[in-house]
Amino acid sequence: MTGKKIRLSAKDFDSIVDQAIDRIPMEMRRHLDNILISVLPRPSAEMLAELGLSPEETLFGLYGGVPLPERSVIDPPLYPDTIFLFQEPLEAACATRAELVEEIEITVAHEIAHALGLTDEDLDALGYA
Repeated sequence: MTGKKIRLSAKDFDSIVDQAIDRIPMEMRRHLDNILISVLPRPSAEMLAELGLSPEETLFGLYGGVPLPERSVIDPPLYPDTIFLFQEPLEAACATRAELVEEIEITVAHEIAHALGLTDEDLDALGYA
């Protein structure tokens, strides 16, 4: 990776997110029907603290919700499942649009896996570890 970082408008970034999602295998992508994708500039201090991360650490994405294996039919979730993507850290890690598409694909697949309760071994088998 070179020292040059990619910077996109919100509209262009959303377009790249769509491209990246289209690359995810259908068996995983179909689970996005019930998950919102929200793009934020960067993770909030509260998000980082909740994960035990310092403000200097990098976070590309975050799943917010109740993983499928932990759900209850008696107590449905209060909020919709959401995958948060953080534009600035993703852009800072990528020098080209192609790198950005790949990193977003990996990040979204990883967060879908959290929603499904998949393990790191499951992700590795799918090529997303």
